Amino acid sequence: MNLPYVVVRTYSAGAFAGELVARKGKEVTLKNARRLWYWEGAASLSQLAQEGVKKPEKCKFPCPVSVILTEAIEVLSTTAAARASIEAVPVWRQS
Repeated sequence: MNLPYVVVRTYSAGAFAGELVARKGKEVTLKNARRLWYWEGAASLSQLAQEGVKKPEKCKFPCPVSVILTEAIEVLSTTAAARASIEAVPVWRQS
């Protein structure tokens, strides 16, 4: 089943990109979601959702998780190119 890939901005948990499983009011459930902790190569989440990142080696996106976001304030559809770009960013982790 192909789920829509979206970028979600929340009130206090930051921004995430992932497969949209469900949405009810401000609650959004994502799977294979990556927190968009830091990125370069896009001026905003809107540009990131349309074009992806231009400097993946400088981005900080941790490992994919399933997550329920309870205060979603923006849900942006992504292009196939943006999704591929986000998924290609190496997993960021601290040692």
